[in-house]
Amino acid sequence: MRKIAVKAQNAPLQQQAVLPLNQILIGDCVSNIANLPPKSIDLIFADPPYNLQLQGSLHRPDNSLVDAVDDEWDQFESFAAYDAFTRAWLLAAKQAMKPNATIWVIGSYHNIFRIGAIMQDLGFWILNDVVWRKSNPMPNFKGTRFANAHETMIWASLSPKAKYTFNYQALKSGNEDVQMRSDWTLPICTGHERLKNEDGDKLHSTQKPEGLLARVLLSSSKVGDVVLDPFFGTGTTGAVAKKLGRNFIGCEREHHYAKGAQARIDSIVALDMKLLEDAPQAKDAPRVAFSALLEAGMLQAGDKICDAKQKFIATVRPDGQIECNGLIGSIHRIGALIQGQPSCNGWTFWGTHKDGKFMLIDEHRAKIRKAM
Repeated sequence: MRKIAVKAQNAPLQQQAVLPLNQILIGDCVSNIANLPPKSIDLIFADPPYNLQLQGSLHRPDNSLVDAVDDEWDQFESFAAYDAFTRAWLLAAKQAMKPNATIWVIGSYHNIFRIGAIMQDLGFWILNDVVWRKSNPMPNFKGTRFANAHETMIWASLSPKAKYTFNYQALKSGNEDVQMRSDWTLPICTGHERLKNEDGDKLHSTQKPEGLLARVLLSSSKVGDVVLDPFFGTGTTGAVAKKLGRNFIGCEREHHYAKGAQARIDSIVALDMKLLEDAPQAKDAPRVAFSALLEAGMLQAGDKICDAKQKFIATVRPDGQIECNGLIGSIHRIGALIQGQPSCNGWTFWGTHKDGKFMLIDEHRAKIRKAM
């Protein structure tokens, strides 16, 4: 197991605490998190007890018993007891988070609204609620309600001014160049991914799919970041973190879950670091003026540029502006005005037609950036 020393905030240089990287901490999550160095965690993924408050067993129409969540760890005396537990672990998590860290909390309709209210009371700033739509949910066997086909995740930072990690461009590129939405359709955990006990039964009743955790980690963490999971269970967070080059810390109260999680993580092979290198973000790329295309000879004054459908045609001016329908200005301003839109990315709106093919002017910009 790997450990690193972390200097606590405002502590003398000689006082250092050890951060237990890539370890499963057995015991109560509140005390385990409280023992971590303050401001040491980059990302938290929490899958707390649902507090289902089940009243009796559930049967299918054929009278077979449904393997529902009836574990002791999901049972609380009252809503008040559950709320007190929620406040305790969230306060500990808040102390462990770096100023720009974020936290994901997943839950069902039984608990997520209570958790969300408590998070706001404690000063967390909610960035998104993300709906995990299950492509293969369990039916409602009694036929008395809608089939419960989703869970909700709350994504939050410590403050509205936090400079948190969000890998927007990578997500967009992997989503057919369309912005990633807050509704994610993914299957529940089944098949070979589901951990089993000695009797062949599922080891944990609420094991999350690796695809869900992969999207969480890829969206809001970087290679080398430390990811904390206060309710580690079968170790999905740890398995995905290891595969994606992140570090994890797991807290788990039940020894048999921790044992299964450790065996699972030990079998994971991390991806090649070359595959994990962060793709350059558009905001980090060198700025290129439209006039640079003229200076490089890629365009000439008097050339015509147009949109992909050739609805709008503009003339390139020698000063780097364009003229269209009597309007003169930048590629962005003119693109917005002619469409009646508040803004426009001129690089991905304008292009040239040559030999029957349309080429965005952004491709010229990419060549200049590469040379830079």
